[in-house]
Amino acid sequence: MAYMLLIQEPVGQRATRTRAEGEAVYDRMVRFAEDLQKRDLLLAVESLAPQDSGARVQVRAGKAAVLDGPFAEAKEMIGGFFLVRCKTREEALALARECPAAEWATVEVRETAPCYL
Repeated sequence: MAYMLLIQEPVGQRATRTRAEGEAVYDRMVRFAEDLQKRDLLLAVESLAPQDSGARVQVRAGKAAVLDGPFAEAKEMIGGFFLVRCKTREEALALARECPAAEWATVEVRETAPCYL
C-alpha cells in the first residue's frame, strides 16, 4: 500500500529561519528521504515552494477561476510530501514519527485510495 506523508507547516514559519537554519532543516529532510530510499520504502518526495507562489483553480458551470496565493484564510500550508510504500497504517505512522518535520510541523498520514471511497 502507498501512503502520503504530507508536511503541514504553519504559514510564515520558513521566514523565521535564517538561511543557515533553513538549509540545516532541509538537509535533515534530505537525509530522511535517503534513508527511506535505502530501505526501499520511498516512492516519491518533493519539497514545495511557499504558498505565495501557488495558485488555486476551480471550474464551476464551465468557467475557470484562478486565485493566486498567498491565501489569506490559510493557517497552514503543505510544505512537501513523501510518498511511501508500507504494509500497514502502523508502519506509515512509525515513518511519520521518524520524519524530522514532525518536530516543527504536522505530518499528516493518508493512505492512497480511489476518490470514490
